Amino acid sequence: MGINDERDIEANLQIGPTDQGMVRLFVAADGLEVPMDFSPEEAEEIAEEIRAAAQAAQKMGARKKR
Repeated sequence: MGINDERDIEANLQIGPTDQGMVRLFVAADGLEVPMDFSPEEAEEIAEEIRAAAQAAQKMGARKKR
């Protein structure tokens, strides 16, 4: 499965700090639970990647409307 492959799966994403000073992304889908812990610095890098992807997606959407 690649990033552009669509799937008909519902998932829940929760994001928050842990009591150990980490940032946790917690994904629950189809009976699976995936906790992913990141240092605050890693979480900042991930946030930057998400912002960059959102900006790129917005530009693609704007091009398709033309």
